[in-house]
Amino acid sequence: MKLYGSIEAGGTKFVCAVGDEELTILERVSFPTTTPEETMAQVIAFFQQYELAAIGIGSFGPIDVHRDSPTYGYITSTPKLAWQNYDFVGTMKQHFPLPLAWTTDVNAAAYGEYVAGAGVGRTSVVYYTIGTGVGGGALQEGRFVEGFSHPEMGHMLVRRHPEDTFAGSCPFHHDCLEGMAAGPALEGRSGTKGQDLAADDPIWAMEAYYIAQCCYNTTLMLAPDVIVLGGGVMKQPQLLPMIRTAFSELLQGYVKTPPLEQYLVAPALADNPGTIGCLALARETALHS
Repeated sequence: MKLYGSIEAGGTKFVCAVGDEELTILERVSFPTTTPEETMAQVIAFFQQYELAAIGIGSFGPIDVHRDSPTYGYITSTPKLAWQNYDFVGTMKQHFPLPLAWTTDVNAAAYGEYVAGAGVGRTSVVYYTIGTGVGGGALQEGRFVEGFSHPEMGHMLVRRHPEDTFAGSCPFHHDCLEGMAAGPALEGRSGTKGQDLAADDPIWAMEAYYIAQCCYNTTLMLAPDVIVLGGGVMKQPQLLPMIRTAFSELLQGYVKTPPLEQYLVAPALADNPGTIGCLALARETALHS
């Protein structure tokens, strides 16, 4: 039985897993994201227990995804200072001379939903995570949407809600999507963490408005088959129906989308899209290596 490794490298924690050819997760561990020296030592020790065919890595970014670049496999201009210009793939190859798949954490989650979740049977899938940060990944015909780099969809500009006076929490753009809709924005606006806000708090209408704009922009730019909305903020059960309503009001029938209950959806893989996606990328990489 072939085994594959998965590294979901997040800004808060690393989730490492081993799975089989059916993408069944056999073991999973997590470590806090501290410094590269501390965190990667734990990652390496975990995978050294196994004979692996390949490893899939989905990392927080920005990262360098161009194979012909001298810094391919690096985390580049991340706000996490200890990880700036860190050679992630090079470090892994020192310890594991295996095929390695390398992409963003949200691309990996998008791929997981594409191969085993809400995107099965679809040709175009977009995945957003709305949590501590906001990020998005897109697939067209099974390939990641990329150009000179990977998209940074979480930093798209959005219109301010007419009743919102919050300046925005993004250190780069202030009131971009992440600055207005990520978890720190909810807390900065209210003084309360999102999970502790009442379901009928007016802040959720603002939150739905910003995420609906994200879906509106995505619809008009990419016209995907499905938009999957994951991350900790989306665990609020009242939020997705509010987003669908706000999205419909923004779109005003300009284009015809699939039924919204099938178009704007929660991850079918619950908390596992990134891990399943990394395992699937590892399997795919091993197949073509």
